Formats: sequence, structure tokens, C-alpha cells
Amino acid sequence: MAQVPKRFALVAGEASGDLLAGLLLGGVRQRWPALHACGIGGPQMAAQGFEAWWPSDKLAVRGYVEVLRHYREIVGIRDRLRERLLGPDRPDVFIGVDAPDFNLDLEAALRERGVRTVHFVCPSIWAWRAERVEKIRRSADHVLCIFPFEPDLLARHGIAATYVGHPLANVIPLQPDRTAARAHLGLPADAQVVAVLPGSRASEVQYLARTFFDAAVRMQRERPGLHFVVPAVPALRERIDAAARAAGLRDGLRVLTGQSHAVLAACDVTLIASGTATLEAALFKRPMVIAYDMNWLSWQIMRRKQLQPWVGLPNILSGEFVVPEFLQDAATPEALSRAVLDWLDAPAKILALQQRFDVLHHALRRDTAQLATDAIEKVLES
Repeated sequence: MAQVPKRFALVAGEASGDLLAGLLLGGVRQRWPALHACGIGGPQMAAQGFEAWWPSDKLAVRGYVEVLRHYREIVGIRDRLRERLLGPDRPDVFIGVDAPDFNLDLEAALRERGVRTVHFVCPSIWAWRAERVEKIRRSADHVLCIFPFEPDLLARHGIAATYVGHPLANVIPLQPDRTAARAHLGLPADAQVVAVLPGSRASEVQYLARTFFDAAVRMQRERPGLHFVVPAVPALRERIDAAARAAGLRDGLRVLTGQSHAVLAACDVTLIASGTATLEAALFKRPMVIAYDMNWLSWQIMRRKQLQPWVGLPNILSGEFVVPEFLQDAATPEALSRAVLDWLDAPAKILALQQRFDVLHHALRRDTAQLATDAIEKVLES
């Protein structure tokens, strides 16, 4: 008899989650070719045949105050999604991809009604908000971890977990080809190129883009030959263009739609918003200057829950400040421009950093799709 097709529901809440979920779906479909996957997702998931009932950018909000502004809409989406997933066509498993504030509550409600649940990307309880561990235990039958130390940490709290590696470590080559990337983007082979990544959320672009471009103007005054490249999320392209114009940055600037990996491969250094993109930059072995700015009240709440002195993933995973971080009031155009130019003047320091990032890359490089699919299959059989 023909096997009954599997039905998976997934929620990915922003560009980085969409990317991770798209990579996961590619592997899962090899195990279950007739899989029907639906829920909340973006273009990377759609490319794997995912049926998006809502787009992932509906959930792309960071910060307490920012979430409050969209609270009714987000809770409304979660309520309607829960009702739909508990209807006649229940999924065989629900996979929440990151977005813990949205997904963990949804997973708890689904699990209570008999739906198996998997959470992909362990919430950073080792960095901040340690109290989340109780919610994870209530919500997830299994957690797919992207960092090697996480399963042991979760096991101490009675939570089943599997280290699957980081999907990006398989996608990004161990030795990126800068020359090929520049040829692809039409950049001069011998120029100094700065990648500017002000974030993938509207709130990040609101708080960071103008500061980043003001910093770029300062750099350009000091070194007129610098080239700046911005890989913009399509929905935020107009805002980024407007911020660049307002800063007076025109010559030597290219704003692209997407292509963040090509930009990171092509650059010499990147000025970048804290988030998953910083890990991508590390996997491309690129020096970086990390910055973040948000609503003042959101920052005051978040800093009180922070358990470590670092916010950037490369620093957290290294256990020290291997790249500089500038947060809130410290993220001034003057400080950012100086830090970027300092990297360009320190080839020996860059070489040492690249060696550290190479070790990190190998540690995160696993057959993520296979390991994740095996873990999901065990959940389905339980």
C-alpha cells in the first residue's frame, strides 16, 4: 500500500528563520518526497514547496516595545493558526523555527492537544532569559540544537535534544572565493570593499541604517576609494535607499536586493547588525564591527536579562571579544567608522581572526538535514 503523505506545519518568523527552515525542508523532502508543509514562512521555504498561510515578515519584530505595538496582530495570527492546526487536517508534527516568543506558546498549546512538537534552534538560555528553560520543557517534544554545547545543557533540565550542526556551515564554503564574488557583483578586484548590513527587520533599519551610512560617509572622506555594498531585504529596500540619500552617500555605494552571501564573500570587512548575519560573516571568515540600537525601554529590559558580556554570536561562541561591539549610545558614526578602518589597517589581526573562524566553521559543519530528519522521524515514531 502507498504510504500516507506526511503533513508538517512550520513557523519561521523572520529572514534568518526562513533561511534555516528552507534548508531543513530541503533535507526533509528527501526522506518524505510527498511531504505537505504549511504554516508561516518566507521565500526560501516557498522555494521548497512550502504553503505559506502568512508571510514570515509578519513576525519580524524585535524588542519589547516594538512587540507591544504589533501585539494584537501577532496574537491574532497565532490564535488563528492554532485553531487551524487543531482542525481536521492536523499536522503529523509542528516545527517551530526560532521565534521563541511566538513559537513556544503555540507549541505548548499544540502539544497539550496531542500534536508532536519540535523546536529548531535552541533559545539562547545560556546568553539571556534563562527562565525560558521551563517553557521549553513544556512546549517541545524535541529540540534541534545548532551549537554543540546545547544538548547537554537541555538534558540537565530533562529536555530531549539533538545537536544537528548549523545549516549555514554547510552552505557557506570553507574557503570563500572573494575574486569570483566581486566579479559576480561587478566590483573592482583590487578595491577595498565594506559590506553594510543594517538588519533584516524594519525596526533594525529604522535605528541603524542612518547611523551606518553616516559612518560610511566618514570613512569615505578619509579614504575616497572605498566601495560600500548593501544587501537589502526586498521589503526594506526603499527605506535603506532613503537612509543612504539622507546621509549623503552616493558615490561608491551599491544597494542590492538580497545577495547577502555574495556581498559577504566579496567584502574586506563588514559593518553589521547583531543577529544571525554575524555568524554568516564569521563563516565567510570576514572581520566585522557589530552594532545594535533599539528602543530605549526595550534595551533597558533586555540588558537586565543578559547573562554574558557579549551580544554578537562570533564573540559568544568564542567566549571573548574577537570582534568589536557597539551597542545603543556607543554605536556612533565616529566609533563605527574608526573600528572598520582599524580592521583595514590590520592584516595580521585579520589573519588570526580568520584562523579562529575556520575552527568555528569546522565545529558547526555537520550533515544538518540528515541529523534533523533522523531526530524528527524518532519524534514521529514515539
